[in-house]
This record gives sequence, structure tokens and C-alpha cells, in this order.
Amino acid sequence: MRVAHHPFSRIKETEIVNNKWADQLRKGLHGSADSLGNLCVEAFHYLALFGIGAITAYAAVVTFIDMLSKGGVSVDDILLLFIYLELGAMVGIYFKTNHMPIRFLLYVAITALTRLLIGDVSHHKAPDVGLLYVCGGILLLAFAILVVRYASYRYPSTKAIDASGKEIEESK
Repeated sequence: MRVAHHPFSRIKETEIVNNKWADQLRKGLHGSADSLGNLCVEAFHYLALFGIGAITAYAAVVTFIDMLSKGGVSVDDILLLFIYLELGAMVGIYFKTNHMPIRFLLYVAITALTRLLIGDVSHHKAPDVGLLYVCGGILLLAFAILVVRYASYRYPSTKAIDASGKEIEESK
């Protein structure tokens, strides 16, 4: 005995096959777009990091040569070299870990404010309220470093993520 099939049953089977094909194509396109987007973002990050690192190294060398040509070194010059050192360290850490350590930015800010403070005190003998503002800024930045260090100790990140921001499963 032969069972008669309904004429629409074939259409449904065909639609299911077509939908699977379209869904697989969509997923493949989405994956390719994600990969291409991640490649572009990572390429930009590396190009920008190379640029920042090269400019920082160039500025440090120019400052050093300028110090030699002056025949003397001031505390301002030394602090400026420390700023370049911290910026270079930040670039190096970002290359290795794909994370920007906020503490290094705070260190750079403290060094810059200290440089401003020393320059202000050495050139303008009369202290004014600006001196208190700079000292207060340094104190606030030091407190911010304390908070960041405490938070990273107390609430450490337990997730390892790759450059695209996806969680990496650690093998034990």
C-alpha cells in the first residue's frame, strides 16, 4: 500500500534545508567579519603602539642630546626622562599583555605634576595657591594608586582574555 504525501510536505522539507544553508552562510559571514574586524583592530593597535614607542624613544633621545648640548642637567630634565621611561614601559607592557595598566598612567601624572611643582618653585620664588593645587593633585593621584592597588589585590581578575576580548580557557 502506498501512502500519499501531502503536496506541501515537500515544500516544508525544502524550506528547512534552505534555512539551514542560509543560517550556515550567515554564521560563516559573521565569523569572517569578526575575524576581519579583529585583524583591523589589532593591526591598528600594533601600528599605534609602534608609533607611540618610536615617538617616545625619539623624544627621549632628543631630550638627552639637548641635555648634553647645554652642558648641564636640571631636575626638570631628569623627571622628563622618567616620564619617557614610564611611557616606554606602558607600551612594552601593552605589547606583552594587551592590557593598559592604569597605575602607570597615574605614575606619569604624578611625575608630570612633580616636574611642574619643581619648575614652579625654582622659577617663582613666592609660593601661591597654585602650589597647594599641584600638591593636592599629587596627593589625590597617590591615593588613586593606593585604591587601584588595593582593588587589584582584593578583587583580582580571574579571567584571562585574548586580544579580541574573548575569555581564554586556561589549561591546568
